[in-house]
Formats: sequence, C-alpha cells, structure tokens
Amino acid sequence: MTLQIRNPFDGEVFAELPRDNPRSIESKLEGACRAQGEWRRLSVAERASRVTSALELLRTESEDVAREISLQMGKPLAQARGEIGAMFDRAGYMAGIAEATLAAEPQPSPAGYEWRIEHEPLGVVFNLGAWNYPLLIPINVIVPALCSGNAVLLKHSAITPLCGERFARAFEALGCPGILAHVVTGHEECAQLIGDERIDHVAFTGSVEGGRAVHRAAAGRFIDVGLELGGKDPAYVAPDSDLGFSVPNVVEGACYNAGQSCCAVERAYVHESLYQDFLGRAEAALGDFIPGDPLQEGTTLGPMAQRKSIEFLEEQVKDAVERGARLIRGGKPLDGVFFEPTLLADVPQDANVMQEESFGPILPVRSVASDDEALEMMNDSRFGLTASVWTADRERAERLVGELEAGTIYVNRCDYLEPCLPWTGIKESGRGSTLSSYGFVGLTRRKSVHIRSGM
Repeated sequence: MTLQIRNPFDGEVFAELPRDNPRSIESKLEGACRAQGEWRRLSVAERASRVTSALELLRTESEDVAREISLQMGKPLAQARGEIGAMFDRAGYMAGIAEATLAAEPQPSPAGYEWRIEHEPLGVVFNLGAWNYPLLIPINVIVPALCSGNAVLLKHSAITPLCGERFARAFEALGCPGILAHVVTGHEECAQLIGDERIDHVAFTGSVEGGRAVHRAAAGRFIDVGLELGGKDPAYVAPDSDLGFSVPNVVEGACYNAGQSCCAVERAYVHESLYQDFLGRAEAALGDFIPGDPLQEGTTLGPMAQRKSIEFLEEQVKDAVERGARLIRGGKPLDGVFFEPTLLADVPQDANVMQEESFGPILPVRSVASDDEALEMMNDSRFGLTASVWTADRERAERLVGELEAGTIYVNRCDYLEPCLPWTGIKESGRGSTLSSYGFVGLTRRKSVHIRSGM
C-alpha cells in the first residue's frame, strides 16, 4: 500500500510513499534500539557535531525542501524558505548548548565523598510531528533527543511525510543507520508503537483530541509524554499602543501561514479608545495578503492545507455573526482552496471563534474598557499557549505578564519562538517543554552518583 500526497492548491497527487507494514516497522524499531546502544557511548560533543553535520545535507537541498513543503501543505515558497532558516537557527542553538546542559553536576559534599547528578538518555524517542511547520516542529525534539544520546523514531504527518523522509536520509547519509528512522503509518500502528516497551518517550504535536489519544496509549507504561496541543492565543492592544506598529504585527500574527500556526493570534481585545481606529487599520492590512499558487514568488497567502478546514472556518464566521458580530472583511472560501483573510468586530466572548481554535486566517476582535477586563477575557479559555500585550508602558506590561495564563507571554511581539526560551503550554495546550535547556529535561533521566572514597 502507498500513501498518496496531494498538492492542496490543485488537488493533484504529486508523490507517493510506500506505507510501512508490521515487518518494516519492527525492523526500524529494532534498528533504532541497536543504534542507540552505540550512539549513547559517544560524547555529547561528538553527538552534537554529528547531528549538526547530518542536517547540513538539508541545507544543500534547501530549495528542493522548500518546494516540497509548498507542494505538500501550501505554505508560500518564501515562507517555506524562512522555515528552513529558522530550523537551522533552532538546531544550531540546541546543539550548541547540549554539552553544557548535559554535563554532570557536582554537588557540595563532605571530605571522602563525591556526589554528582548525571543526565542519562531514555532510549528510543517516538516523535509524532505535525504538518503546519513540518521542519520546525520535529527539529524541536530531534536535536535535543539525539544530542542526549537517544535514538528517534519519527512519524511525520500524512500531509507532509516527505519532510520525514528528508530527515531520515540526512542521517543515513552520515553513516548513522537507525539512529533516526521515519515510519509511514497510521493511527492504529502508532498506538501499538506507543504501547511497545521499547519506546521510552513520546513527543506529540497536534490537536487536543490527538493528545488525549497519545496520553491514553501511554497510560500504565510509566513513560512521559510531551504534548504540544491547541491554542486560542489572545492579543491585547492597550490604550497607549502605537497602532502603526501593533496593527500590522497582530494581523500578520493572525494570517501568516494562512493562520495555521499553533501560536497564531486567534482573538484580539482592543481598548475602546483605539477600537475603531484599530478596525480600520486592520481591514486595510488584511488586504496585503495575496492568495495564489504557493510556488509563485508573489503569493503571501497559500491554500488551506486541508479542505475540511474551510467548512469549519465558515461555520465559525456564521456562528459569530448570528451572535451579533459584524463581518468587516472576508469570511468566505475563495476558489475552493483558500479562505479569505477575515476580520470580525464586536465578537461575543462565547462565540465559537473566541473559544475554539480556528487554525485559519481569521481575526475576531472585541472592545474592552480596561486592562482588567482584557485580562479577564484573555484568561477565559481552556487553552494557554501564548498571549501578547501591545503597550509602551513597562509597568502595565509586567503586571499583565504576571497575571496572564499562558506558557509564553509576548510584549510587543507575537507568533515567534526564541530557542533560548522553553516552548510550553498550560491547560489544554499541553504538557512538557521543548527548546532551551529545559527541552532536554523530558528527554533524559537523572542519575545520582554517590561515591565514598578511601575504603
């Protein structure tokens, strides 16, 4: 059997991959276990060096990789190139801090004793990657997992499996067979793998429902799972905000990658003194997104990666309008594959578009009378991935930072990951962390070493 890969722009099948069968899955898992036994004996510095060298193959093929991303999930070519650059930034940072982060930690001890804490690899890490950032999301796990001495079994999304193949070939070419293998398989086989005693950790990025399924499959095995799930990320435009700066940034945060970003701006609260001006500027800014063939250089808005998303976005707009919201711009499908950049005003807090992840180019906005009202509305969510505050007042910013319920709080920025900061969510946005030194914690176990000398 094969997996057909369709171009979301024209619907055509442009590539096929053979699906793994039980025998090939077993072979890849066994290969990962064997490779990990040798890999863990290398120094951290050597592992980091080899990981960095392996990824250089992707750099030499970067234009082909960018084109494949656009063909698989519709990201405009310029944005796909940007993802490649960001991947190398993250990989370089994580490999660069690996040796210091994983170094043994001597502890104060009395004469005749030596106490230290070491960081041991877990074994085989099962990494289930998502399609919306098909290089960035897997690399958050791949680099720290491998630098820590683990092997990685990667299961990429069925929408973007060619990216998984690229990763696997990069490590094969370096002479590290089995240390990173890619499996092309379905949900049932994934659940079986999670239940296999040779899998030592699971990292998943995707929907809340998918995260629950992963968590259930791992239950009872006493292994940790890292989950990066949905978001409904709010922005607050305070009364002292410079709209010339905040509006284009908030709009881009909502519509970049056609809004298909875990940390996209999904709802905005604007102080009443700026509300009408914000709406006028936002309506104009949405006009800067140009839909078209993602392989064309002038395209800034690609097709939705999944056509079922278009119907869902239509329903969110309809629900909001029925509840009293005003549709200022957009709100409709375009050519059957795009969704128009959409601005909704006066959106009630209980509207579906204010509560459930859209994952599309929609910006729902409502007016607030104060910082306290904005804070209450922003925290009124089952999600907690990111939130952004747009203000020139540092005191206001710090107060809101302390009260907002999210894993990352931005001030005068949004929709960006800095690799020195942990990427983490609260509530139903997930558990665990990737990136930063904390990105190694869930991928290692602590070993206490207690030596008594002089015997």
